[in-house]
Amino acid sequence: MKANLVAIKDCVVKAKTWNPVVEAKDETITYIDIAAVDKDLKKIVEPTLCLGAEAPSRARQLVQTNDVLVSTVRPNLNSVAVVTEEFSGATASTGYTVLRPLPEVLDTQYLFHWVKTGHFINEMIKLATGQSYPAVSDKIILNSKIPLPPLAEQRRIASILDQADELRQKRQQAIEKLDQLLQATFIDMFGDPVSNPKGWEKKKIKQVLTKLTDGTHHSPPAMDEGIPYITAKHIKEGFIDFYSKPTFVSIEDHKAIYSRCDPIQGDVLYIKDGATTGIASINYFDFEFSLLSSVALLRPNPKLLTSDYLESWLNHKTVKQNILQNMGGAAIKRLTLAKIKDLDILVPNLENQNIFSKVKRQIYIQRQILERSFNIQNDLFQSLQNQAFNGTL
Repeated sequence: MKANLVAIKDCVVKAKTWNPVVEAKDETITYIDIAAVDKDLKKIVEPTLCLGAEAPSRARQLVQTNDVLVSTVRPNLNSVAVVTEEFSGATASTGYTVLRPLPEVLDTQYLFHWVKTGHFINEMIKLATGQSYPAVSDKIILNSKIPLPPLAEQRRIASILDQADELRQKRQQAIEKLDQLLQATFIDMFGDPVSNPKGWEKKKIKQVLTKLTDGTHHSPPAMDEGIPYITAKHIKEGFIDFYSKPTFVSIEDHKAIYSRCDPIQGDVLYIKDGATTGIASINYFDFEFSLLSSVALLRPNPKLLTSDYLESWLNHKTVKQNILQNMGGAAIKRLTLAKIKDLDILVPNLENQNIFSKVKRQIYIQRQILERSFNIQNDLFQSLQNQAFNGTL
């Protein structure tokens, strides 16, 4: 049986506001800004500490345990979190709507699961204003409606979703542990790739590649079918995502593009332009596809460098930071082919590189198994979530 829809504003109370610049100028406050919430984990992870006198003008909302924070900016990212006891008394940015449930009416975890649903997210996206910086108001969030069964039913639903979400998060954590293992293996075998404690030979990138180019500088019209077309959005750390955001070009456009850049298995694709500059991935595919200019193609000389080593070196945190910091203070980072050619890279002996490749492939096999399991858990969670708020769970 479906529950009645009730405006969120009728189920919550307003959080207290204050001005720490005036009321606590000599005290240290914990500030939860928009960046403090991990949009994937849906948790507060990196609040900042500052003197009240130096608090930003947006630091105004005093939060307490069990408040639910919903970011009003870029609602498509669904940056939401529950305030845990650890952060009770912190000050949240006015970029959040603070939802403090009336305990006799609305369960915190039930509300938290609701603001993570596709229904809520899509409604906020639809009502957001502003193209470059879409946002909703507190009023829009508070006026939105939530299915409201009796409190005991809310708690039952929240408990089921909590358990399903916990299983999903455990799979995600296991994937992250494998990623950490790969990074640790790289450091153990090759040392820090910037300070070079093992004294590996240093060369310019151009000296260890047989090809360095980029994709077309003239974007062809996107098609619903045809030849796959890779842009920066498809390049993830360690894999190329052809499938969740597919883009295609016509065969005629592909032929014109492919003559400039002909990716083959083992090439390393490297984002050189945009918000995700510095991410690299090996091309494991054996079919033809086209590239946009935001992606560079690096083809290692097999006598000097393996694709696995090159990809891991480019993706290493300190290497990436070093490259991007030396590009200046521009908000959008851009690497030209000339700059890429001139990058310094450490070149360990091929024997060690090949051993690393074998270890890396084994880790990737385990990662793929866990990712499949995570996807199954994710599908299960979304199914339970839909049933829960449709009244069929």
